[in-house]
Amino acid sequence: MRHFTEQELVRRSKLDFFKENNIDAFGQKFVVTSNSEEIKQKFDSFDKEKLEELHEHVIIAGRIMTKREKGKAGFMHLQDKFGQIQVYVRKDALTELEYEIFLNADLGDIVGIEGYVFRTNMGELSVKATKYTHLVKALRPLPEKYHGLADSEIKLRKRYLDIIMDPEVRDLFKKKQKFWATVRNILLEEDFLEVETPILENSAGGAAATPFITHHNDLDIDVFLRISMGELWQKKLLVAGYEKTFEIGRQFRNEGMSPEHLQDYTQMEFYWAYADYKDGMELVKRLYREITKNVLGTSKFKSKGYEIDMDAEWQIYDFETIIKDGTGISIYEATKEDIIKKLNQEEIEFDPNVSYWRLVDILWKMVRKTLTGPGFLVGQPVELNPLPKRLQEDQRKVAQFQVILAGSEMGNGYNELNDPIDLESRFLEQRKMSEAGDKEAHEHDYEFIEALEYGMPPAFGFGVSERLFSTLMNRPIRECVIFPLMKPRKEVKNEDNIN
Repeated sequence: MRHFTEQELVRRSKLDFFKENNIDAFGQKFVVTSNSEEIKQKFDSFDKEKLEELHEHVIIAGRIMTKREKGKAGFMHLQDKFGQIQVYVRKDALTELEYEIFLNADLGDIVGIEGYVFRTNMGELSVKATKYTHLVKALRPLPEKYHGLADSEIKLRKRYLDIIMDPEVRDLFKKKQKFWATVRNILLEEDFLEVETPILENSAGGAAATPFITHHNDLDIDVFLRISMGELWQKKLLVAGYEKTFEIGRQFRNEGMSPEHLQDYTQMEFYWAYADYKDGMELVKRLYREITKNVLGTSKFKSKGYEIDMDAEWQIYDFETIIKDGTGISIYEATKEDIIKKLNQEEIEFDPNVSYWRLVDILWKMVRKTLTGPGFLVGQPVELNPLPKRLQEDQRKVAQFQVILAGSEMGNGYNELNDPIDLESRFLEQRKMSEAGDKEAHEHDYEFIEALEYGMPPAFGFGVSERLFSTLMNRPIRECVIFPLMKPRKEVKNEDNIN
């Protein structure tokens, strides 16, 4: 049986007051004509006399965040989705019942106020109430104002409280909406077609990652949650004749969590027929610069100890050269033992049973931390990605780039391999890597090979995840997910200690 705290008992006892006065404690429709932001933007420059002359009528609603009473008057701050606005309440301006409702109100209650915009003697822009409407009684107290939610797990588990109490968190997810809106709008301006591709797939294709597996009861088959944003499906659409497509959605990888990695997250991928990775670089630069300015209001930001200017010249980092300069290892001449020795010297954890090229990838990720960006990594070995075309000038490498920011990969694009014979041979090599123990090796996708045999135009493809947003915000990616996955609580406890 649940035990109520003293504050909860007091709040529940007030339900009788509402019932006795025939008031719905949990509210009905309420027509709002203004909000805290609109009032401040419209009237902030007006002095007390001008506001009294205007006598501007408004109807607002929000949650009570502060409340104080003094004799026959009182003040409170209401919080709506834009911020807070002060409300002045006088007994002689309301009905007797309305003022009694105000006296019975608690922090966290949601109320509607009809009144006039004015400026107090202290100079604060406020609303003078002429009508007070109770909307919702909060049966639990909010966290203590000045300390908020101190426990990071409770902040994520009770995200609604985190958003109520922390304006920065509230603003964070408005910025995230602006982030993805910018991506979508620019691609639509560039005449890309937005598409939706399957989340459940027969094979986990389009990326090197460990999938989630579930069972489809009606078809009686095991299926995979997608590990890419419809990469192979969008390429089939290139075969079909759609020359520019993109998708923004959720994808899933059953792998470890870190400040930069989640198991389910939002990703965007686009595919562009008759273009190459150099065309892609120009579009991606424009995309990232616009995102940064729209989200942050500037091209410059600090993240993870790096200072970055997106309007600066973007660097070109060569994979082979960067590793040689950073580790002394020549990736086309060294042995597996050479790399293992170097990784041991650097005290890097790794599985010695993985393939030579997976060890090379670990070397790269070690060196990558030294790069600030913005820049493009080029010249990756074909063994690390079977899907791009080879560079014409060096068949050992692929026509691919990765965006590098703050020591991390922030996007990946390449010339799509549309030669079904070449791709099938690479899938066979990936199968050998898988049999040797490489869990990230690509699966052989026969249906995709079949589609390519009908002819796919030369194309460039690119993908970026919400890791870029978390980097712009300088926060771990989990904090940038509005409701991150949490372990279920074993038992429900009374959490009156969340202050």
